[in-house]
Amino acid sequence: MAASPPPDLVERFRRDLEMLAGTPPALAVAVSGGPDSLALLLLAHAALPGRVHAATVDHGLRPDSSAEALEVARLCGELGVGHRILAVRVERAGEGVQAAAREARYAALAGWMEAQGLTLAATAHHADDQAETLLMRLNRGSGVAGLAGVRSAGPVPGTAGKLRLCRPLLGWRRTELEALVRAAGLEPARDPSNEDEAFDRVRLRRRLSEAPWLDVPALARSAALLAEAEAALDWTVGPLFAARVAEAGGAVILRPDGLPPELLRRLVLLCLRRVAPEASPRGDALAGLIGRLGGGGAATLCGVKAQGGETWRFAPAPPRRA
Repeated sequence: MAASPPPDLVERFRRDLEMLAGTPPALAVAVSGGPDSLALLLLAHAALPGRVHAATVDHGLRPDSSAEALEVARLCGELGVGHRILAVRVERAGEGVQAAAREARYAALAGWMEAQGLTLAATAHHADDQAETLLMRLNRGSGVAGLAGVRSAGPVPGTAGKLRLCRPLLGWRRTELEALVRAAGLEPARDPSNEDEAFDRVRLRRRLSEAPWLDVPALARSAALLAEAEAALDWTVGPLFAARVAEAGGAVILRPDGLPPELLRRLVLLCLRRVAPEASPRGDALAGLIGRLGGGGAATLCGVKAQGGETWRFAPAPPRRA
């Protein structure tokens, strides 16, 4: 039987969870079998006895994944935690296998939560994950939204806000969680992809370990502050959109004069999505469009024809000729 976490760590976890989600009547936890998610399972079970439900998503991408999921099921049985293995198929396309696995994972978790009547889930993202995400996105030239990193709370992806997600371990270090699992007498699963330097995150993690002067908790706090700045900008853009944007003749009309570049970028993105709701242009493509419109030119992006001038006009692009 796994040893329970020390009471001080359980109380710390309880406080962190309450800051994000109050005292939930039930909590769904995603448990892969790795050290981070095992620590989340142990802490949640100790803090919310009888209220935790666990699921393991088997992506089928590694030969050992099914055995690892069964080991999590065995541990949950010992703890008295309800558990479900969710087998998914990962379509390797688009932004790569990791992005496809993430999409499949959240879709499976959402379906399981709805079937169980659960509305709040927790994942085991921690401070080191947050620091790695911030540095990766800095290296890619991301704006405020990207640099905000992993959010501490928000909707489960793809559920339009019906299901909530929280990450109560964002203030915890990877080494703390690994030590907690070792003290419990558990041997976590090890994903070989976490050692594969073909992935950007793994290369950056190695470089971080070689730079002890970098303060990981401070980086994680910076990401949290950037998340607050992102929320403030979103709050500002709502009334600004109402004041600056009108619709006429099937087109969306924007008055761009005098706007700071970041607010203009957000308004243009909202205009694109008002015409084409699925529009999700890359940052450089959006910047290029704004540059063209600012010079009085025209351009088409994401199925939207945009025309510059004193006001900027956005309308569905005409169908291409055969």
